Amino acid sequence: MKGHAMYDDYGKDIVCAGVSSVVTTSVNAILKLREDSIFFEEGSTLTISVLKEDEITNALLENMIDLLSELAESYPKNIKIKEDRTND
Repeated sequence: MKGHAMYDDYGKDIVCAGVSSVVTTSVNAILKLREDSIFFEEGSTLTISVLKEDEITNALLENMIDLLSELAESYPKNIKIKEDRTND
């Protein structure tokens, strides 16, 4: 995840806030239930790496992607989803 959605000014951007909420909630839920199943790194981008796949982690990640996809459908000018599934 990187960048600002540019829907509105920084601090007023509901699209950015929605994306941030979905991702933060998903990552926190996974870490609370399966702390060794993902690794995330924040910098100029947020990268989530799956370390151990299990039913709960996969379900929460799929839910996160579904929610982000719904936001992207509503705000196609502001959200682009790119998945890197190089380990499939």
